[in-house]
Amino acid sequence: MMKSMHESAKQSRGERAIRISVITVCFNSAATIEDTLRSVAAQTHAEVEHIVIDGKSTDNTLAIVDRYRAGLARVVSEPDRGVYDAMNKGIALATGDVVGFLNADDVFADTESLASIAAAFDRPEADACYADLVYVDKDDTSRVVRYWKSRDYRPGLARQGWMPAHPTFYVRRRVYQQHGGFDLQYRFQSDFDLTTRLLEVHRIKSVYIPRILIRMRAGGMTNNSYINILKGNLEAYRACRNNGLDVGPWFILRKILSRLPQFFARQVKR
Repeated sequence: MMKSMHESAKQSRGERAIRISVITVCFNSAATIEDTLRSVAAQTHAEVEHIVIDGKSTDNTLAIVDRYRAGLARVVSEPDRGVYDAMNKGIALATGDVVGFLNADDVFADTESLASIAAAFDRPEADACYADLVYVDKDDTSRVVRYWKSRDYRPGLARQGWMPAHPTFYVRRRVYQQHGGFDLQYRFQSDFDLTTRLLEVHRIKSVYIPRILIRMRAGGMTNNSYINILKGNLEAYRACRNNGLDVGPWFILRKILSRLPQFFARQVKR
């Protein structure tokens, strides 16, 4: 694997390259997981621990994973209580300095994505980083259907229903050890609860990387029906209240409306 210029420079100064744990959660993902595995393997950042957490797939998922075993640190296949339970299992197994997720229908935007993440953590005060994300058509992944552009975090954004794109959210492992992982009482919006808890309640220091890091296939569990969208937004409201944030009845509407610009924003080539 080719080293990134950032990693080579650090080694020339005698510094240790940051180790990044990438966790892929999957279940019956034979149609897409090979793209994900190839995407991680192609990264120029060499210090990568790739962990696959499978929910006991019954299709060809594990046969595909087996073809990539040489590049995987751990593979677990067992029943779980949903995607966030599987993510917590991955966090518990991770040994890297930094932990993030690349799910089985996502890919990195390019081969330098993890190098960009590693560079963000050169700042010793950085506890987390995140970036931009594009949703692509599930059948034609060259077609962008939605552009999630993030921003620097400031206190109060969670009260407005804002969160960084979770697939781009990478966190120092010690932060999970200190503040915990995903709360399983939330089926659809435990990622919103997590980012709210870390960024708004515990005020960890984050870095926004102004570039697209992830290409994500549209049609995930939370967004695949109007009922799930409503349930998810109700969970986000409850997560705010449970985290001590004073949000009113307009919170859900504001959260929904905040997503509308993503469908009209123009993708910036970088």
